[in-house]
Formats: sequence, C-alpha cells, structure tokens
Amino acid sequence: MPLSLPADPPRARSLTGVVPQLFEALDGRSEWFAPATSAVILLIDGLGAANLAARSGHARFLSQIGTKRDVARTVFPSTTATALTGLLTGAPAGEHGIVGYRARIPGTDAVLNQLRGWDTDGLPLEWQRAPRLVAQRPSFAVSKAQFAGTGFTQAIMGEAEFVGVADLTERAERAATLAAQHPGSFVYLYMSELDAAGHKHGWQSEEWIAALERVDAAARALDTALASGTGAVVTGDHGMVDVPRHRQVLLSGGDRLLDGVELIGGEPRMLHLYTERGRAADVRDAWEASESGRSWVMSRDEAIAAGLFGPVETAVRERIGDVLVAARAAVAYYDDREADKAPQNMIGQHGSLTSDERIVPLLRLGAFA
Repeated sequence: MPLSLPADPPRARSLTGVVPQLFEALDGRSEWFAPATSAVILLIDGLGAANLAARSGHARFLSQIGTKRDVARTVFPSTTATALTGLLTGAPAGEHGIVGYRARIPGTDAVLNQLRGWDTDGLPLEWQRAPRLVAQRPSFAVSKAQFAGTGFTQAIMGEAEFVGVADLTERAERAATLAAQHPGSFVYLYMSELDAAGHKHGWQSEEWIAALERVDAAARALDTALASGTGAVVTGDHGMVDVPRHRQVLLSGGDRLLDGVELIGGEPRMLHLYTERGRAADVRDAWEASESGRSWVMSRDEAIAAGLFGPVETAVRERIGDVLVAARAAVAYYDDREADKAPQNMIGQHGSLTSDERIVPLLRLGAFA
C-alpha cells in the first residue's frame, strides 16, 4: 500500500532553493527575488509559519511583512542539522548526508549527534558531502560567538568569515553593515534563541513569546539598517510542536517494539530504527500495527521512493534507518533504557512531517520586498 503523506502548500518554495536564488539575485538572474547588491538571510531557528501565525500579536513586524502564502517547505527530517546543511549547500539530505539529528555511521555500532559529533566524536568534515555555497562569493556568518570554529559551522560555512555578536539587535545591525561594506556579498544571520526557549519551555509558553518579541524587534532593526540595494530574507529551519510529558512514549526493556531493533537514531519525533540483520520487515510491521494511528511508519526503501530525502547517494543510504517512525500526533518517542533522562524534559519538539514542523515563513526585506 502506498504511503499517505501530508501535502505541502502549493506555493511553498523549497528551503534548499533559497540561498541559490539569493546568489542568483546578486547577478540579477533570480526567479524568486529582485536584483540586489548584497544579500542577507536571517535564519530564526525554530520559527514555523503556524507558530508565527498563532502568536502574530507578539511579532507585529514579521506578521505585517508577509502573507499566508509567503512560506517555504523545510527538509525532512525537519531538524536543524539537516535543514541548515540543506539551506547552505542547496542540496537535499540524500546528497549532503546529514540525514537527521542522530545517525548511524554505516558499518559500525556508533550513532552520533550530527550537530556536535564533529567536536565530541570526531566526525570528519567530509561527512558533510555537498559543496558549500558560500565558497562562491565573499560570505559572512553572524551568530553567537560560541558557534565560532565548531565542526558543524565549519562543515556548512567553512569559507565564510565568522562574526560573533551576543545581542540580537546588534547582531542584525552588524549583518546589515557587513552587507553594505562588501557589495556582492552574502551574509548568513543566525538566531538560535527562539528554538532554545521552545525546547525548554514549549512554544506556547510565556518564555517563547518573550523570545519571539526579541527576534521580531531584531528583524525590524535589520530592515531599518539595510542599505539601499541590499536584499534580505527571513525564514526558519523548522516549526515546533509541544509534547507534554504525558504524551511521551517511553520504550523500555522488554518492549516488543524494540524486538529486532539494534540501534535508535534520529530524534523523538522522527526515529531512525537500525535493525538486526533480516529483521527490518518484522520491525516495520510491529510499529505499523502499534503506532500507525499516531505516526507514519515506513521502511528505508519506502521513504526513499517517496522522495523524502531527495536523491539518495549510495554512501548515504545506510545512514538512514532501516525503519523510520515520524510522529503525526503530538507524541514523542524516547528510549527509556538510556541513562541520561535530560532529553525527556524537552517540551517543544520537531523533526517530523506535519505542516506545523515543515512549513516556515519566507519573508522579504529591502531590495527583495
């Protein structure tokens, strides 16, 4: 039986197409954006279109510069490591190889974090397989100083000059200044604060609203500071779904859903299940029987055939789980056998195929407005 997956808004652009089109705009050839002398992309981590619409009164600027049609479709899985790599390479996960938050190193029993594993577990830079777009033009990354020199930053922004700025508004203004001072340049402006508030407190919390108000003010400051001729785009890498603790599904020893499962990767709303040899079909059937009412369950081959990872290169194929479980309802799956229970404190989550997680704003400023 073919998979029944959610349809994307018909006018939604692909997030992986945004930066290539910004580069085209610098040459006056973009199909999406007007010509510009320099280009800035403001990536607000964790800002989904549905989240923004639901709290539009706390983001007056962002809500006023776009409509419901000004959206993009992020990648699958809808997680930061995969999305930022896709954004800054223009490639799908099946090509760049960052197939989720945690993924198996083929031929090993190691399941490594794709954001921090470069620094903690020795992932080589070539683990990210796609050429970085920033190599094509003078480029800058403006973000928190703590991200300077990390393995993930090098993997996606290696050729760019890194500029660390703590304050959100100052960060936005610095990005505009760099764009003005370096005609023909590309500036990547990254804000992680909203995502952090959502994970800790949930996107429906007062803390998330306060963070939204701060990033909205920073986006307004960016717009004000843009020099004539500079174009800017505001987008997100994923949206967010709140999963309260009573909606967590805890997998423990003896659970039949773990029969035949050798390793678990991905994240709580999008599991990569790496199975024992010859057990993939059994594992898929067990999860389908138990969880199909609240999650999409599919084999690796089904996910690839559905185009969820884009074209998948041979070297990337076995990084993908033998079985994938993508939450449809407001649930999250945890391996409760793990000693570290801290991840179970997370409220705001993402990674799956729902529109709340995959549809993000795509708003235009300056020369692009």
